[in-house]
Amino acid sequence: MFDPASIDWGLFGLWYVVFLFSLTVHEGAHALAAHWGGDDTAYRNGQVTLNPLPHIRQEPFGTLVFPALSFLWFGWMMGWASTPFDPFWARREPRRAALMSAAGPIGNFLLAFLALALCKVLIGAGTLAAPDHASFDLVVVPPGAVEAGAGLALAHALSMTLMLNALLGLFNLVPLPPLDGSGILLGLLPEATADRVRELFSSPGVGLIGMMVAWYGFGRVFSPVFGAILEFLHPGMYVR
Repeated sequence: MFDPASIDWGLFGLWYVVFLFSLTVHEGAHALAAHWGGDDTAYRNGQVTLNPLPHIRQEPFGTLVFPALSFLWFGWMMGWASTPFDPFWARREPRRAALMSAAGPIGNFLLAFLALALCKVLIGAGTLAAPDHASFDLVVVPPGAVEAGAGLALAHALSMTLMLNALLGLFNLVPLPPLDGSGILLGLLPEATADRVRELFSSPGVGLIGMMVAWYGFGRVFSPVFGAILEFLHPGMYVR
């Protein structure tokens, strides 16, 4: 039976703030790149913004319900949002559409890089240190921290920002619909080939297959990335 008292609501709140901000940056970057490239669909929808509300209105289940469910099931948050665009514009301007698709992951990689750099600086300053057992949402801790507090909250927030954005950026590069990598691929292919691939991508069930392939294969890719991040932050500490 579900017991609300068993949930760490402080950790839930931290996760949701980081998740929603990361998703907003991702979708806002898509919308801004499309606007700069000549498609104002998302701009008119109010999504060229870091205000999360327009993105929540666009996809309430993916931004509100599913993140909460994923936290209850797995202890970490995932979800989705969407940025509308004009498909006729995308076919007329395939390179600009590819840049629009790439902008979301690029936004996530920038956030991950900033969090990584800040973690490294704070480790060097002695403000943060290596945890005894690193996890997805705790790759740094305050030195000797065993109790909750502002220092541990900062460590959690930086760890979540780093790892979640690295995951979102890499995951969305998979070149299968509905992920951003499919849009990047279409923009890089010759026109005739892109038309054939686009027709294949529009077939029923391809999006579901793409998500299944990406989800089950991603762990093999992200595990060494997680190891590389730990090695950069704490050289030699987690070598087996």
